[in-house]
Amino acid sequence: MIIAQISDLHIRAPGQLAYRRVDTATCLSRCVDRLLAMEPRPDVVVATGDLVDAGRPEEYRHLRELLSRLPMPVYLIAGNHDDRTALAAAFPDHRYLPRDGAFLHYVLDQYPVRLIALDTLLPGDAGGLMCEERCAWLDARLAEAAARPTVLFMHHAPFWTGIAHMDRLGLEGSERLGRVIERHPQIERILCGHLHRPIQARWRGTLVMTAPSTAHQVALDLRADGPAEFTMEPPAFLVHAWREGSELITHTSYVGDFPGPYPFRDAGVLID
Repeated sequence: MIIAQISDLHIRAPGQLAYRRVDTATCLSRCVDRLLAMEPRPDVVVATGDLVDAGRPEEYRHLRELLSRLPMPVYLIAGNHDDRTALAAAFPDHRYLPRDGAFLHYVLDQYPVRLIALDTLLPGDAGGLMCEERCAWLDARLAEAAARPTVLFMHHAPFWTGIAHMDRLGLEGSERLGRVIERHPQIERILCGHLHRPIQARWRGTLVMTAPSTAHQVALDLRADGPAEFTMEPPAFLVHAWREGSELITHTSYVGDFPGPYPFRDAGVLID
C-alpha cells in the first residue's frame, strides 16, 4: 500500500496569492501532476491540514477543483487555517467526514494499514488541542483493533521541533495524547503537517513525522528568538509505503522540474 501525504496547501480564491507572494494553487496543481506521474500511483492521498488559507467557502471550491484530477481516494483533515463547517460543506461526497458531532475525526478500516484521522483544530487559535474528549475517542478506536497496524494523521505535531515560533503554536494536550499512544503499540506512524518541513522524532514509542508543504516552507532557524519566516525551498510531499510483514517506510518526493534521471551504468559498466 502506498500513501501519499500532502500538507499545508494554503489554497486561496482563484487569482489570489498567499502572503502576497505564493501561488499556492499552481504549486498544488504541479503536485497533482507529480502524483499522477508516479509509477505505481499512490493508493490513497491524505492531506494533513491547512487545506486553504482562511477557511472561506470560495477557497474550498477552488481546492476541490484542483484536487478533482486525482483518481484515487483523497482524505482531508482540518488544520488551524481551516473551517470545519465550510470544509464539510464543500465536500459532501466525502462520506468519511462526520456530519454531526464537534470534531472531524474518522477511521478508515478498508486498507491493509488502518488509518485514523484526528481533528486538532482549536478555532481562533493557530495552535492545536487534544482535549480529554478527543483523546478518549482515540483511545477507544485504537482499542477496537489492537492487532492491526495503524497510522494516525493529524495537523499539529505533538513534539518539540526547535523552530521556536512554530513550537509556540504547537499542540496543547500533547502529554495527554502521549499517554494514549503509549498504550497502543500497533501505531506505526503519526503523520502531521503544520511545520512546513520534513521533521522526524521518536515519541512515546512510535515515530512522528511532519510533512513539507506543497507550496512554501518554514525557514529552518533553530535560534530561540528566530523570526517567523518562510522560504521558497522546493515544494514536496511524503510517500509512505507498507508491505505485509514489513514496516512502514517513508520517502520525500520533491515537486518541480529537475534534470534527470540519468543512468549509473553504460552497457552494464559503471560510468567513469
